[in-house]
Amino acid sequence: MQHIGSFVAIGDSFTEGVGDELPDGSVRGWADFVAAGLATAQGAPVRYANLAIRGRKLGQILHEQLDAAIALRPDAISINGGGNDILRPKVSIDHVGERLADAAHRIAAAGIRPIMLSGGNPSGVMPIGAVMQRRGDALARAVVSRVADLDAPYVDNWSDVELRSPRFWSRDRLHLNAAGHAHVARNVLRALGHPAPESWRDLAAISTAEGRRDVAYYREFVLPWLGRRFTGRSSGDGRDPKLPGFVEVPPIA
Repeated sequence: MQHIGSFVAIGDSFTEGVGDELPDGSVRGWADFVAAGLATAQGAPVRYANLAIRGRKLGQILHEQLDAAIALRPDAISINGGGNDILRPKVSIDHVGERLADAAHRIAAAGIRPIMLSGGNPSGVMPIGAVMQRRGDALARAVVSRVADLDAPYVDNWSDVELRSPRFWSRDRLHLNAAGHAHVARNVLRALGHPAPESWRDLAAISTAEGRRDVAYYREFVLPWLGRRFTGRSSGDGRDPKLPGFVEVPPIA
């Protein structure tokens, strides 16, 4: 079990923590939970940065975040991406998988432990679920086949059957809610050989994807998403990284 005293997360909305909104409007998410879980399990503060920005495709993540993350010289870098790519009408999933694997190898070559993880599988609660299922399965295969030589965890949230439950997803049916992010954090900590704090068991989600998709859902979430696709805009336009530099996360009392 490797001690992780510093941890940087890179990615898109999944890693930023969208869906786990706090009362002040900021987002928390699984990476925040992992930092706190590592500090608690190891009995010492962990330095944590999160460079993720919602809406980013994989090319943007690698161009904007990978070098910056390596430059911070952490003990570990988590990497997730490709979810926004496979939502596009045309995508080479093999190419996305190859770029993700190359990034993980580059992190390892820098002497930093890569932590690779897939996002949760929303295909059971979202529109075009069958397309998402097929493409997500293909991306998982493309990544796993290329990282078998790495001495690093691959956290397979996509195949986590429990995580597919609507109770883990927010009202937009695309992002995990607080309970879903905590579940992912447990998966990551388990892969790193650490338990999750007991207090997370009672974490309550503000919204879930339980219930039927109605007209209000399509008006509030689907139409704005389609509008951004047609106009080339992104939910992350103009946004800065969540935590561009290290903050110290103490153990949970």
